Amino acid sequence: MQVSAGNGASQLCLFEQWVQPGVGAPTHRHPAEEVLTVIAGTAEMWIDEDRVTLTAGQSLLIPAERKHGFRNVGTKTLHIHAVLASPIFEATFEGSAEPVRRWLPAAP
Repeated sequence: MQVSAGNGASQLCLFEQWVQPGVGAPTHRHPAEEVLTVIAGTAEMWIDEDRVTLTAGQSLLIPAERKHGFRNVGTKTLHIHAVLASPIFEATFEGSAEPVRRWLPAAP
C-alpha cells in the first residue's frame, strides 16, 4: 500500500501487487471505481463476464459495484498498479456477504 486513509489520504488508495504465474485476485467488487494498470507481465482481467488480456502499459477502468478480478496468464511475475477511488480498501468477494476492509485511518 502506497497511499490510503492509513497515511492520510482522503479520496484514494494506491497500491501495487506482484503476482506469480497462475495466481491473481478472485472475483470481487468495490463500492468505488478502480483502475488496474499492468506495469510488467500479462494479465487476464474480467468485469462481469467480459474478459480481456492486458500487457505492460495497458489499463482497465472498473466501474463501482461491478464484479471483477484478474490473474497472471504469463510466465513471469505480473506487476500491477491499482488506484481505488476510496481511501479505504473495501471489497466483497464472490460468495461472501461481508466486505473486507483494509488500510483504515490510523487510530488517534
